[in-house]
Amino acid sequence: MDLKIKDVSELLNVSETTIRRWLVDGKIPAYRINYQYRFNRLEIEDWVMGQKIGSNNPGPFMDSSKNCVEENIVHPYTSGGNKQFSLFRAIYKGGVLRNVPGSTKDEVIRNAMKLVAADLSLDAEVISDLLLDREALQSTALNNGIAIPHTRDFLLDAHLDMVSVVFPEKPIPYDAMDGKPVNTLFFLFASDDKRHLHLLAKIAHLSSQKETLALLSKKPTKEVLLEYIKEWEGNMPHKL
Repeated sequence: MDLKIKDVSELLNVSETTIRRWLVDGKIPAYRINYQYRFNRLEIEDWVMGQKIGSNNPGPFMDSSKNCVEENIVHPYTSGGNKQFSLFRAIYKGGVLRNVPGSTKDEVIRNAMKLVAADLSLDAEVISDLLLDREALQSTALNNGIAIPHTRDFLLDAHLDMVSVVFPEKPIPYDAMDGKPVNTLFFLFASDDKRHLHLLAKIAHLSSQKETLALLSKKPTKEVLLEYIKEWEGNMPHKL
């Protein structure tokens, strides 16, 4: 599906002027049809996951020359309001599954969905197939043993997002860019496209932190992980 500048502006909750500046700076993937910029939805998802917001190499979401408000548009990662603890709430709803059996991506996803599908009011095979179809297009693995399985073909019929954190029994091959096996999967189910991209970016940023990686390697319980996430989100700088 081809997206226009207006579509991407609405999805990322930034102004069209900001999108055009990113295009000029080469910060966002795009192509041209008849001299008009177009965007691939899958590439935008992968681009969002790749942004290390707040790290030493912050990427385009962080603009040091401006505050969180550009041309009267609220920055998508501003603290406060419903988004400040959005990941905490999503994991609270989705839960944590430890030692899920499986030695392959397919097996772990299918076994995890057998436990999660009931909360989505969906058949486990249906949601597994949707997730694996997305993986067939391009792996959802980040670096450092983290993956964010998700599907753009399904949105929750509710105003609540859900993230289920899954720890396989053993790390599994996942076609990650760094070649490392995956030991933590954040299954993401959002209620709309904007929240979907917001949570993708938030999980990607969370997963770039050394403290987070150390904690996830220990397969924490839901209670321990939620306590960490709540503190992390609560301490996020204003620009996040």
